[in-house]
Order: sequence, then C-alpha cells, then structure tokens
Amino acid sequence: MDITIHQTFLPHDDPEASLAFYRDILGFEVRNDVGYGGMRWITVGPAGRSGAAIVLHPPAADPGITDDERRLIAEMMAKGTYASIILATADLDGAFERLQAAGAEVVQEPVEQPYGVRDCAFRDPAGNMVRIQEVR
Repeated sequence: MDITIHQTFLPHDDPEASLAFYRDILGFEVRNDVGYGGMRWITVGPAGRSGAAIVLHPPAADPGITDDERRLIAEMMAKGTYASIILATADLDGAFERLQAAGAEVVQEPVEQPYGVRDCAFRDPAGNMVRIQEVR
C-alpha cells in the first residue's frame, strides 16, 4: 500500500496572524485561501515543494460542534493544549534564531531530548504547539 500524508489541519482564530506566522516567518507558501460565510481556510506548505500541507481552519466551522464544545476549544486554544504539529529541518539552530528574532512565542529552546531527537518548540498565533525537530 502506498499512502502518504496529504493535509493536516490546525485551527486559527486570526487568519492574518496565522498567515504572518506560517508564510512570513516560517517561509511557507500559500497554496489555497478560501473564504466562506465570514470564515477562512488557508492551505500552506513548504515553498517550492509539493506534498503535505497544513490547512489553517476556523475551529468552529463544523456544524456538529455544540456551543459548549466551541467554548472548550477556544479555552484549549488559548492555553495552547488543543493542537500541535511537528516540523523538521536540517538547521535547527538557524530556524530557532529566525523564529525567535521574528518574535514567535518560544516554548522551548533547542535541546537534545532523552528519546533521541533534538528539537525546539514555539506557539503559533492561535496557540498551537509547533515543534521543530532536527533532521540529521
């Protein structure tokens, strides 16, 4: 079986702030930007490369979500415990320095983890945990 990852979803509560983070700070390209009903879905991915992408979506867009669930999602996003993604780079220190210099919220500086990876962590504007692992 030949299965690949095509898209993953991360919530956003401010599309312009999310664009500034993923496009302007991380250097991802915008592959799609769709508005509907006052909401916005933005698909981003590594510039110049096809393959896996991140869809930044409004968390309350699912009509099956109750008002209580919307409030809980908003609370979890504000705490940074709702969603996360792990990215990879060959230059972890360089990536960390660029994100820190751009004002991204640092959660963890680059460190060798006891489980065998070297990584760092940031929060995006919606509170999502963005971990970046070093590819050796």
